[in-house]
Amino acid sequence: MTKNQETSDAATISTSTLASTSARTLRFVIQPTKGLPRIDWRGLLEYRDLLALLVRRDFLSKYKQSILGPAWFVIQPLATTIVFTVVFGNVAKLPSDGMPKMLFYLCALVPWNYFATNLNATSTTFTTNMGLFGKVYFPRLIIPLSVVVSNLVIFAIQLLTFLGFFVYFKFFSAAGPLIRPTPELALVPLLLLQVAALSLGFGLLFTSLTVKYRDLAYAMTFLVQLWMYATPVVYPLSMVTNPKWRIIAALNPMTAIVESFKHAFLGVGTTDFRYTAISVGLTLVVLFLGLGFFSRAERTFVDTI
Repeated sequence: MTKNQETSDAATISTSTLASTSARTLRFVIQPTKGLPRIDWRGLLEYRDLLALLVRRDFLSKYKQSILGPAWFVIQPLATTIVFTVVFGNVAKLPSDGMPKMLFYLCALVPWNYFATNLNATSTTFTTNMGLFGKVYFPRLIIPLSVVVSNLVIFAIQLLTFLGFFVYFKFFSAAGPLIRPTPELALVPLLLLQVAALSLGFGLLFTSLTVKYRDLAYAMTFLVQLWMYATPVVYPLSMVTNPKWRIIAALNPMTAIVESFKHAFLGVGTTDFRYTAISVGLTLVVLFLGLGFFSRAERTFVDTI
């Protein structure tokens, strides 16, 4: 055997050994989850850079190539509040628990807008990201999570807008003594966390069902609008005097959240431990169901869509 042949054989053996070793040490199997739904915390942590990138993309895309930019996040709730004040406050004469009508509606719209924006965006996760999901692997939950996180910026802008009107009505209007913030202000971050969990749960549930039932995607805007009128946004829960109807209203998990938000900032609103317990319980159930349906749908949605 010549020296060149010996060198060639050694190189072949070394290459085969290296390939075998790499196959043993670098093997990574991607397989669908089974059993009860669970959050891949490790995967979410490993892909945190992607989450940050998607949050930035979601926020910038909302006002890219627009003239007013982020000002739309202020204009939209203000315009809605003015319409509510004219239609429901002055024409329909709905009560506002003694608060200035504009402040009353704006206070209720802050948590509701965050919920509705999250729900509309996360409910189409599979259909709007089908091309991305079919090309590369990453924890699919990152997409709806990025929506919920990026919308926190919009929530902050609208909250600051509300606080500006709050300061005016509290210190520079005749209605100032009627506005009495409560210690529940300290619980606002928990209310925000509940809204995020509730909207994420419903969004995951709807996007999982949309994989098979496309009609839900077209009906979402209409359903969210009806949901708002079933929530005490344009009216106080105190005007619902029938105990039976009040319990039915409490079955809407957003009812206790909106009423608690108004009570924290304005000192008005119907707060009851039972309603809060129902709201928190339903939020946990919806979040668990949403994660379960999402985990099941992500296994085969590429073939279904």
